[in-house]
Amino acid sequence: MLTKQELDIQELMLLNSELRNREKSLGLCYLMLLGGHLGLHRFYVKRIASAVAQLFLFLFTIAMYIGLVVADIAESDVVLVIFLVLFFLSALGLSVWVIVDIFLIPRMIREWNAREEQQLLQEIWRIRHRKAQETL
Repeated sequence: MLTKQELDIQELMLLNSELRNREKSLGLCYLMLLGGHLGLHRFYVKRIASAVAQLFLFLFTIAMYIGLVVADIAESDVVLVIFLVLFFLSALGLSVWVIVDIFLIPRMIREWNAREEQQLLQEIWRIRHRKAQETL
């Protein structure tokens, strides 16, 4: 397997050019996090399962809030308490998750970019290997 130090100038330029197109932006990921608790920042780095879970938790929290409003209008105390507890638990869980993600985002971006760089290095190695075989 190749490392960046083993690349010639042309291969390094190819790597940097392709990496610029594939790598993810830390700033953009944080902007997606600020845009709401929809899990967009997790979709951005292709963490689909946790993104869907975060989106579901957000939608569940909204549904509990709507249920809370409807139960308050209906003046049903038992239902009101149930919706209130479910709303606060889901909102607390979502809030904690988003706060934790503030600290996890840099690692998610680094891991994504490192994987992309490794894939590109493998592709360059295959190209180099193919060229070497063609010259034989």
